[in-house]
Amino acid sequence: MDRAIAIQVSHLTKTYDKHTAVSDLSFEVYGGEIFGLLGPNGAGKSTTLRTIITLLTPTSGTVSVLGHDTVREADLVRRLIGYVPQERAIDRFLTGREHLELLGALYHLSKAEAAKRIAELLKLVELEEAADRAAKTYSGGMKRKLDIACGLLPDPKILFLDEPTLGLDVQSRLRIWEYVRMLKARGMTIVMTTNYLDEADQLCDRLAIIDGGKIKTLGSPTELKIGLGGDIVSLTLKDPSKIATLVAALTKQPAMRAVKATQTGLDIRVESPEKALPAILESANRLDCQLEFIEYHRPRLDDVFIAHTGRSIKDDVPMEKEAV
Repeated sequence: MDRAIAIQVSHLTKTYDKHTAVSDLSFEVYGGEIFGLLGPNGAGKSTTLRTIITLLTPTSGTVSVLGHDTVREADLVRRLIGYVPQERAIDRFLTGREHLELLGALYHLSKAEAAKRIAELLKLVELEEAADRAAKTYSGGMKRKLDIACGLLPDPKILFLDEPTLGLDVQSRLRIWEYVRMLKARGMTIVMTTNYLDEADQLCDRLAIIDGGKIKTLGSPTELKIGLGGDIVSLTLKDPSKIATLVAALTKQPAMRAVKATQTGLDIRVESPEKALPAILESANRLDCQLEFIEYHRPRLDDVFIAHTGRSIKDDVPMEKEAV
């Protein structure tokens, strides 16, 4: 049975002056799935998301959300979605409950409806006990949970999360993942941006790898890893000056599907480790390339990213040491 399409993006391009932030993007998001836009900072993820939610107008191309055009029917689209921005919109002097009450008024919810929704959401994100404390007393994880509650207040059909765990410590990130999974289990469609490989791998039903404003590949994490083909043998050389020599020697051999130099050695995609390892060791010995370390693993999402973009994704945002 065909899955209902919640979001349709067709040939989306967004330019600022002479800079093209995203170029000719086309993809679909299905109802009830978690769809991810994975890429490094500046790849075009947030521009794509903000265009879908009507904060930006496409330079060309079209976007529809639940069948409604985001330019012609922007007001209607906004009533159907929730948005948790990357930048925290927290007033440190307001309490958690006051944040939600203020938003309830902005959404024109009746007092009774707002009170009911706020009570439900505070319980959902486990902020009941801290609801009447000033937000300045909240940890990073608690602030992010309040952000998510704010995004859910209008009871949206689709929730958009822009870098939902950026800057959080590991424990807080895992808690946010739990809430995202719970929302999906309740039938919500979720679109998220992230530059964390593990987050995309763990949460997303499907994802688009975006780099330089273009989609490089799209599919489920499992499909993308299987589609890469072959396993990965990583070598660390004692003398990095010999990396190029070994790359040249191995690239020509039939057992090697792809050979790529790294800062400390080589990443080699192979058809069969059993066939490739003897050839790798023979070439290393013949060329007097001393190996410090050999690692073998199945394809990972990082390998997929490297294969499609030619470089490794960099999580270059400093991690905050804050508890939930």
